[in-house]
Amino acid sequence: MASVYWHCCYISPCFNKNGVIANTKRKQPVLSYKYYSHRPQHEQNNKPFHEEALEEDGHGHATRSTRRRQIVLQAPLISISLPQLFMSDSNVLALPGNDVPQNFREYTDDVNKFRIFIPQDWQVGAGEPNGFKSITAFYPEEAANSNVTVVITGLGPDFTRMESFGKVEAFADTLVSGLDRSWQRPPGVAAKLIDCKAGFYYIEYTLQNPGESRKHLFSAIGMASNGWYNRLYTVTGQFVEEEAEKYGSRIEKAVSSFKFI
Repeated sequence: MASVYWHCCYISPCFNKNGVIANTKRKQPVLSYKYYSHRPQHEQNNKPFHEEALEEDGHGHATRSTRRRQIVLQAPLISISLPQLFMSDSNVLALPGNDVPQNFREYTDDVNKFRIFIPQDWQVGAGEPNGFKSITAFYPEEAANSNVTVVITGLGPDFTRMESFGKVEAFADTLVSGLDRSWQRPPGVAAKLIDCKAGFYYIEYTLQNPGESRKHLFSAIGMASNGWYNRLYTVTGQFVEEEAEKYGSRIEKAVSSFKFI
């Protein structure tokens, strides 16, 4: 049977001895999130994370399609949980170059081998929760429900390319149908596969929790190897309906700029 696990994600800013972020009055942030999973046996020995299947095929055998779906779903769920965390800068932020859009700057992660353009005045933070290799978040300094996250997940040996997750035509629908366990799509709104190029799937979808603002999400999902095993990179930008005019185009531009280096 599947179990529901809650994990705490510690996002490490610069704190003083009282647990308050330096030069602010903000308390140390801790993020809790849940996913549906059997606990991986190799979680303790730093092996690639390989999600166990949660359903059976009627004959006592786990279905591989369910395992694929769970891997795809975890990163967007993390992204949805991040709107109001306060995190400090990390890694290298290069000065704008000739190819960087106006009012953006380039963020480069030499360890995880990616770069992305982010709005010039946005903050950066990182964390390493259980089950993920890393999470990097970009968010405006002012309080907002909008952000961009890069979530990296280790994959098992049977995931060798994006097509391992199924046909591209069904990928977007698989993603959002799984999120519908706890989120509701507004009437008439469905996931849409915007593009598939250079090994990335670009997906746009909208979610709404009862009593809350509608969230617009824009994701780029791709795969790369670190030399030992493949990793899934899920870049997700989100903004609420009320902040669409202020952040929408900037978030989509940031997600679209993501590249491996």
